[in-house]
Amino acid sequence: RLETGYVIGGTRADNVIRQRPAPGDVVLLVGGDTGRDGCGGATGSSKAHNVHSVDACGAEVQKGNPPEERKLQRLFRNPEAARMIKLCNDFGAGGVCVAIGELSDGLDISLDKVSKKCEGLTATELAISESQERMAVVVDKENAARFTELAAEENLKATAVAVVTDTARLRMFYKEETIVDIERAFLDTNGVKQEQNVTVEGGVGSYFDELDAETEKLVREGNTAGALKKALSSLACCSRKGAGETFDSTIGAGSVYMPFGGKTQLTPALIMGAKPHVTGFTHTVTCSSYGLYPDLMISSPYTGAIYAIVAAASKLVASGVKYDTIRLTLQEFFKRLNKDEKRWGEPFEALLGAFDAQYNMKLAAIGGKDSMSGTFENIDVPPTLIAFAMGIGRDDKLVTNVFPAEGYIYRFGVKRDEYGRPDYEALKKSYELIEKLISDGEVAASAVVEEGGFAVALARSLMGDMHGAVLERPLTRDDFTPAIGDVILVTRDRIDSPLAELKGRLSAEAVVREGSRLISVKELVSAYVSTLEEVFPTTARAAGEAENASFLSGKTFASSGFGKPRVFIPVFPGTNCEYDTAGAFERAGGIPEIFVVKNRSAQDIEQSISAMRKLLDSSEIIAFPGGFSGGDEPDGSGKFIATAFRNPALKEGVEELLYKRGGLALGICNGFQALIKLGLLPFGRIEPQTPSSATLTFNNIARHVSTIVEVRVATDASPWLTGVKPGEVYKVPVSHGEGKFVADAATIATLVKNGQIATQYADPFGNAAMLSPFNPNGSVNAIEGIISPDGRIFGKMGHAERWREGLYLNVKGDYDMKIFASGVKYFL
Repeated sequence: RLETGYVIGGTRADNVIRQRPAPGDVVLLVGGDTGRDGCGGATGSSKAHNVHSVDACGAEVQKGNPPEERKLQRLFRNPEAARMIKLCNDFGAGGVCVAIGELSDGLDISLDKVSKKCEGLTATELAISESQERMAVVVDKENAARFTELAAEENLKATAVAVVTDTARLRMFYKEETIVDIERAFLDTNGVKQEQNVTVEGGVGSYFDELDAETEKLVREGNTAGALKKALSSLACCSRKGAGETFDSTIGAGSVYMPFGGKTQLTPALIMGAKPHVTGFTHTVTCSSYGLYPDLMISSPYTGAIYAIVAAASKLVASGVKYDTIRLTLQEFFKRLNKDEKRWGEPFEALLGAFDAQYNMKLAAIGGKDSMSGTFENIDVPPTLIAFAMGIGRDDKLVTNVFPAEGYIYRFGVKRDEYGRPDYEALKKSYELIEKLISDGEVAASAVVEEGGFAVALARSLMGDMHGAVLERPLTRDDFTPAIGDVILVTRDRIDSPLAELKGRLSAEAVVREGSRLISVKELVSAYVSTLEEVFPTTARAAGEAENASFLSGKTFASSGFGKPRVFIPVFPGTNCEYDTAGAFERAGGIPEIFVVKNRSAQDIEQSISAMRKLLDSSEIIAFPGGFSGGDEPDGSGKFIATAFRNPALKEGVEELLYKRGGLALGICNGFQALIKLGLLPFGRIEPQTPSSATLTFNNIARHVSTIVEVRVATDASPWLTGVKPGEVYKVPVSHGEGKFVADAATIATLVKNGQIATQYADPFGNAAMLSPFNPNGSVNAIEGIISPDGRIFGKMGHAERWREGLYLNVKGDYDMKIFASGVKYFL
């Protein structure tokens, strides 16, 4: 299979300082240490490999370090640090040679100053190692010390390893010996000029008119239900939800669309939408899409590249993105070409097709990437060109591809000539009309046709909310052919345009009516989800039953009149939800204080403990955010945080905050795991764990799960829950690999008796559920969150901090449990 993606970085415009390095400027290496991992990676990815390469070339593969990368992200978000940077490069292929060597015409690089993972590295290894999570940053000499301090505040190492010169030479030194001395003019020649003859075999193929033999037969016999089930169960069209849920889709509290939409979360989203990380509120959304059609690329790389771009653009326009904001970037992946003229013809064709689409659609590609050789021994990848597209929209104007119960279904077809090329002018006119209809509020939903044709696009959009359709005429062969890029709109009223074909109307009944024939949407779902269920399962068995917990305490939690509470948010290596948590408290009126724990030396640890004690003493709330502290090692999550807070000074500080000053504590996901490991939950005090202690362990499904679940409120016995009532049901994002709450029968009975079960995973009827995906991890008694005996401490797995207005448009529901507002209100 192919796994690929693209990343766009964004930052405030006033943080970007565009300057040229000047002689005397310092180059800092920021981030991870350098090791032998990745030595030879750049050349290794370009050479032929065999079955022995996994043993012989393993060291060429870089070893990622996500916690270190997170620190770099935090540093680059610091305006003071960002404005010092004249130029920077990340460390990729070529290591120091490229990352630093590209920064200026003249450079003196001291290889012996490069920080190392281990001793004994040679000068060559230091120069070419591709160890990850490193950045090369050019700053003014006067700013080098301050930038190093700012890096240290993020638990990062920054080392001066090079100086910008006016020599126009790239020089490297190691232990006072000159290792490299190359004239920049020579490097700028880019090596020997190469030529290659190319033979284009041509041939458009019949892709747009092709159906496999079985589907062809079923349609001809009038068994359109069978044909649709066959198409939906194909690898090209089937559900990939089990694979998609392994990626955290809600981190950053900015996801405007979930990857899978509707009440059933079965409709795959057309695009990704994300809000930029800004203080305050914005309607602005950056939207991304892609187009990739391997079978079409095999038929004709030229045509395949065109429709990769057309489809990517259609998805954005159909979702409400302004056409004139769209930009592209391309990813290519081709077989090893050698000197074979015909093999060279495939990328030549594909790039010609991509240029044809860009030129005629007036869409520019910014950058791109090729992925070296796609050949292993006698196995070649199909010719591959992926078009990624990005544009700007507004959350109050975007539409989803989850079809509602009412509306008219229109199809905007892409006209093609005899060579398969689209009529670009007609396509742009369709885009103009679609854009206007969406802007005027006439569009309730939309979809785009890909493999499987109109029939598959319609079916997948109906599955999200389990609605149906009444078609104007029975499905025909043309409804199953892959008319890539066609747009389907659901309008609130009828429209009159020669560009649009009325295909039918929607209905609340979960069937597709085509004349006298009925197609059950429920049966279509079965076909759709079954293909990859054994490979990427979406459900798992859970032992035991779950009963609805409901505890009315009769307690009232009067405001203390203190004023805006200060919220201490500790950040450990691997924590990644601190911004989301701080934002939620800030919106609620609190004053968050994020503190990064430093552990690069014994002195760092001592200073961090001292600083955290001071923050505990000056705060009213401590909030443990989510993430993967310590990489969830050793053998389980939350242990790093728990170990730190067992320190006598911090233990005393927590107890004083909670029980002398009447403070509160909150832990979400990894933070909940830490509260459990500390004993703060369920006991309300820090104490050692015993073999019978409650814990959070690996999900029953044996993988990470990122999705939206429903939780029912089970108690009101906490200041955190004064905004909700027992029995109410709310939606919440979850994203974890270890979220299964486990405790013995006696502990569960005590929690029930004391009203400490705060929230439970719920089924669509609002009842506590053991069955996944409603209970995503198999928690005993469906427990999602618990409180301490006095209610001051609340821990839960669901990421309530990841909700704000304008998110999760394709999974509608009530997300606001008012947890943060209630916690802040307690002090006002």
